[in-house]
Amino acid sequence: MNISMASIGISNIGVLPEVMGFPHQELSIVMIKKLKLARKQLFRQNLTFSCNRKTGTTRAVAPEAVKATSPTSSGVPLANYVPVYVMLPLDVISVDNVFRDQDKCEKQFKELRAAGVDGIMVDVWWGIVEANSPRQYNWSAYRSLFQLVQKTGLKIQAIMSFHQCGGNIGDDVFIPIPKWVLAIGENNPDIFYTNRAGTRNKECLSLAVDNQPLFEGRTAVQIYSDYMRSFRENMSDFLEAGGIVDIEVGLGPAGELRYPSYTQSQGWKFPGIGKFQCYDKYMRTDFKEAATKAGHSEWDLPDDAGTYNNIPAETGFFGPSGTYLTEKGKFFLNWYSSKLLLHGDQILDEANKAFLGCKVKLSAKVAGIHWWYKDASHAAELTAGYYNLDNRDGYRPIARMLSRHYGTFNFTCLEMRNSEHPAYAKCGAQELVQQVLSVGWKENIDVAGENALSRYDGYAYNQILLNARPNGINKNGPPKLKMAGLTYLRLSEKLLQSRNFKTFKTFVKKMHADLDYCSEYEKPAPMSRSKGEISMDEYLEATKRTEPFPWDEQTDARVGGILAEYWDRLLNKFFLSN
Repeated sequence: MNISMASIGISNIGVLPEVMGFPHQELSIVMIKKLKLARKQLFRQNLTFSCNRKTGTTRAVAPEAVKATSPTSSGVPLANYVPVYVMLPLDVISVDNVFRDQDKCEKQFKELRAAGVDGIMVDVWWGIVEANSPRQYNWSAYRSLFQLVQKTGLKIQAIMSFHQCGGNIGDDVFIPIPKWVLAIGENNPDIFYTNRAGTRNKECLSLAVDNQPLFEGRTAVQIYSDYMRSFRENMSDFLEAGGIVDIEVGLGPAGELRYPSYTQSQGWKFPGIGKFQCYDKYMRTDFKEAATKAGHSEWDLPDDAGTYNNIPAETGFFGPSGTYLTEKGKFFLNWYSSKLLLHGDQILDEANKAFLGCKVKLSAKVAGIHWWYKDASHAAELTAGYYNLDNRDGYRPIARMLSRHYGTFNFTCLEMRNSEHPAYAKCGAQELVQQVLSVGWKENIDVAGENALSRYDGYAYNQILLNARPNGINKNGPPKLKMAGLTYLRLSEKLLQSRNFKTFKTFVKKMHADLDYCSEYEKPAPMSRSKGEISMDEYLEATKRTEPFPWDEQTDARVGGILAEYWDRLLNKFFLSN
């Protein structure tokens, strides 16, 4: 999920007050020479200043001779290490299935590897590989890409991207879902998510057709399964060599397990509450059957939930004493969120079967919908399918579902702070991240994450570092809480600019707990078969709210510090052009 920086009111990030009141020409020549010398030494040694940081070089014991809990030569156990991946550009493989700019990519990959980055993440677009005909897959461009990634020593997180690229904030590329699927949709538009106004969303297939044999005899789930099995067959050499370590399974728009409730191409703007997406004929029929079975055949889908850009109080559904608090509203929200949960469960079960025995992890991404989090209705989360309220946990059932498949819970917006958003949007990014990561750890699954926006400043990096190890580094063993990995969004020319990349390299080192890069850190065990199905009663039990784990006020592995920020600003003020 990407939200434009302008839309959420982020401005002047990293701008600090002036630290010296006299103009440049009043500095003595001697002082300038001293500052230049200091600047060179600072940059050469890549030092940072912080009240919490000890200077000095750290070096990990050879990975094949160390366990995660064993101390390294720096005294910090390897268990504190958080691997860092970088998301590749959306069109690294073009819409016509060509791997262009290979020389440029090789150069960039080598720069990432030299910076200590563990690997890359890449969308493997359904709309490219199976573009023209069912079961006609062309993996050649992706094989070329993977060969180059492997050559440069990076590992691969592959996304099974069963969605369109384009239509959401941050999408500057258009890659539709396969042409033959869109052709079926011309005759039967109910295969797509539909809002109350009847507007279809062609980003991905509706979960309502998961088990409908509408695609030349196949169901949507069978299509996804066949695609993943073909990927395994055609990428078996990379899987066997350990080059691919993670398979993220696309489960909805932007690859996230959610409904497409806030689509920019349909007019949504931050911080609109979005729209429910359950008005296609298949969803209507399913809801009516469920309501009738519950003894309420008179109930229908909501007609008072407003439009994309309403605020909660403007609607009958989300306002004070709104429909969401009534028996009818609760029934609908249970149904709506449960359909999403079962959709994810079924597709992940197919993914587990497709990659059974492979040394990879499965993961699923959940959107960080932080606006209106501090409103009683949590309206934007509800329209997306996350039935999360102050007295009801909408994320722990997802974590419990993922635990059945030994899956990783991948969450977004890790870089965001509440102070960066307008007060009227009632955002709670920090509390949301704390809630979601906590429920993942309570369900004993791996938790990973991404930044939602491309950021290059220390404020964002330090917030990510805090979330990665909420209680800091443990010099005597594994940290109390720790994320399994971080994927940085995304590789670009701007990231690789000298100043930005210098800061990024420091960030990677801090994510690694100041340890050296460890190529052997991530070696997943062969995938086991998913555990037994979880009952709805067990999912319902998971909705009980519990207190999240406590977070420290700030990270103990800070990128820079107050002195470093002031010093860096002073140096750049006078010498950036030199």
